[in-house]
Amino acid sequence: MPESSASPIRWSAYEHEHIERSSDWFWALGIIAVCAAVTSLLFGNVLFALLIIVAAGVIALIAQTPPELHDFEISERGITVSSTLHTYEEILAFWVETENQEEEPLLLVDTVKFMSPNLVIPIGGANPEEIRAYLRERAPEVPMKEPLAHKILEFFGF
Repeated sequence: MPESSASPIRWSAYEHEHIERSSDWFWALGIIAVCAAVTSLLFGNVLFALLIIVAAGVIALIAQTPPELHDFEISERGITVSSTLHTYEEILAFWVETENQEEEPLLLVDTVKFMSPNLVIPIGGANPEEIRAYLRERAPEVPMKEPLAHKILEFFGF
């Protein structure tokens, strides 16, 4: 059983890297959305055309929104992301991704939760080796890669 005297590890980090979009990016998004909507209208699908326009508007709004700063904590109880606690009973495995020197290290956590089975936590200013040592005593360490869906969403600024 792990020691109960271990102090928690706390840090703050942004949920993703904010990429400033130029006006050209927004023009391209608008042109693509309008062309797709017109094509949909030519095929007689008005509802899909509306969906395309609304989706493009939402993407534009989200691309302008800066990421939130989240507080993270690893303690005896589990991993806390903002105010959500993921207990060690819910954690199947973890991996500290430090191989890519160009990007900041990530804590990848595989959980049993249905709506958030994979947590991708930016380590920020915390010590990756300290996090690895702390979690190794409480959960299995299994090599993982960042999910492709997360990389795609991050590319679009989500």
